[in-house]
Amino acid sequence: MNTTFRALMGACALGALAAGASAETITIATVNNGDMIRMQGYTDDFTAKTGIDVEWVTLEENVLRQRVTTDISTKGGAFDIMTIGMYETPIWGANGWLVPLTDLSESYDVGDILPAMAGGLSYDGTLYAAPFYGESSMVMYRTDLMEKAGLEMPKAPTWEFIRQAAAAMTDRDAEINGICLRGKAGWGEGGAFITAMSNSFGGRWFDMDWNAQFDTKPWKDTLEFFVGMMNESGPAGYATNGFNENLSLFQQGKCGMWIDATVAASFVTNPEDSTVADSVGFALAPDNGLGKRSNWLWAWALAIPAGTQNEAAAKQFIEWATSKDYIELVASKEGWANVPPGARSSLYENPNYIEVPFAQMTLDSILTADPNNSTVEPSPYVGVQFAAIPEFAGIATEVSQEFSAVYAGQQSVDEALEKAQALTNDAMEAAGYR
Repeated sequence: MNTTFRALMGACALGALAAGASAETITIATVNNGDMIRMQGYTDDFTAKTGIDVEWVTLEENVLRQRVTTDISTKGGAFDIMTIGMYETPIWGANGWLVPLTDLSESYDVGDILPAMAGGLSYDGTLYAAPFYGESSMVMYRTDLMEKAGLEMPKAPTWEFIRQAAAAMTDRDAEINGICLRGKAGWGEGGAFITAMSNSFGGRWFDMDWNAQFDTKPWKDTLEFFVGMMNESGPAGYATNGFNENLSLFQQGKCGMWIDATVAASFVTNPEDSTVADSVGFALAPDNGLGKRSNWLWAWALAIPAGTQNEAAAKQFIEWATSKDYIELVASKEGWANVPPGARSSLYENPNYIEVPFAQMTLDSILTADPNNSTVEPSPYVGVQFAAIPEFAGIATEVSQEFSAVYAGQQSVDEALEKAQALTNDAMEAAGYR
């Protein structure tokens, strides 16, 4: 055998080994937010360790929900892993649509997952999705603008303080909006925000007999307060702004305050992304003196649809992406402020992390959100910014569209609430609740 032939054979053998090592491919559907995009950047680490290739389908939040819901309900089989949350997981687990995560390795340490996250991602005591990160919502604000306005942010502000501060920080000539909030239609976009806000005003989606409650004073008070404050101090076109749009505005220095997901804290304090990184403070989401704050509870989590042909590989990925080791990997490359938050108890016991400026406020916000007792008056559903029933997503998407039409000046608060009341009751009656 000559040297050239041996070299060619060696090259072929190496190529065959490489091909064999990466013969299996999994497809993951995920949301287009910063932490998920960061995870995609580390996929090579997973592939190097396992030989499993990963294909990503990255979608805007509303589109992701539509795609994965259609795929799993029709058994489409397009994805091996889906990024879902606390709303979908227990419902889909009960339907038998998800693979139970009952055999994760001992080193993965399931018991380290924060109880609030594990509980929200389980059905009948069985975990069906692993949290990549957990979140509540809180106030993020410009400390320099607050000082300039002669105000001091309380740790636990009221909505009235937020309204006054927003007006004081607004500077239209400088293109600074006193406050940026979600107005974008979608049950998990603007719908999630206004529902959590309504809790603090005494609102609820349903009474104990599943009657819609949009014809009540708390809901009218909520919408009128929101619209008045945003028209006075919010950005133009806020009716189409969701998480990503408001994040961009805040990073550009165009928001005095932003009330949104706690996970955003790392992106507004990262000097590589944010022009105001050195002047950001944090506070609990506002209340209205009724004993309920307006902070939600959520996790973006990874789940495996039943019927996938790549279940074992999918579990390997989930163990990698939601592990303590992944947190350490991100910390070693990008610093502790940029690790995925809110999922594991050990993270908040780590002295390296608890010194991060927003770490304790994130944990406090998560721990004060109670999905079993989220409203002032009793309600028949579980959930803070959603009602954990299968019909909610469709109903709430329609309701949020009516509210966004108010924000865009296309109809009045009263008109929107009247339509919301009617369409919700019609849907609930058709579904057999009433």
